Amino acid sequence: RLGLERADTAEKALNVIVDLLEKYGQGGNCMESHMTFTYHNSFLIADRKEAWVLETSEKYWAAEKVEGGVRNISNQLSITTKIDREHPKLKEYAKSNGWWDGKKEFDFAATYSYVNTARMTTTRGRYCEGYKLLNKHKGSITSEIMMEILRDKESGINMEGGFMTTGSMVSVLPQQPNLPCVHYFTGTPDPAR
Repeated sequence: RLGLERADTAEKALNVIVDLLEKYGQGGNCMESHMTFTYHNSFLIADRKEAWVLETSEKYWAAEKVEGGVRNISNQLSITTKIDREHPKLKEYAKSNGWWDGKKEFDFAATYSYVNTARMTTTRGRYCEGYKLLNKHKGSITSEIMMEILRDKESGINMEGGFMTTGSMVSVLPQQPNLPCVHYFTGTPDPAR
């Protein structure tokens, strides 16, 4: 929200987020219950001309400029070796912790994740299922198709149970500056409604 408030481009919003991350860090419980459950955040940041994926681990981060096709995020790191911007000490910190030897190609998700990245695209998880649904409609995604994907319960995109999806947003950002951007938000906790 602060990126939206303080920036007029996707890359400037990325700068706002990483500057705040450096200054304040991140954390906090992800649940209202007494159980402590935290994770670090990922962001899809887009404007009319470009899009970025920003993924974080504590104050460390990697960003990938989306060059085409489809891209999704879902509670796990997905940036691997295509890193367009990064925290200045990202690799140094990984090396000092013994997570990366400094010799093989640096893979952000493999280095900073608890999950084996090879499993991310083969297991039946939200990330994998979202990727499949987006690719099924690649080249012809409309706002209506995106809303259907976000309503999908079978894939786990629209979660039920202990962890529930509480809101979804679909934005249409025409490249032509004379056309308005349109944003759709769910009005109930369950995007299927």
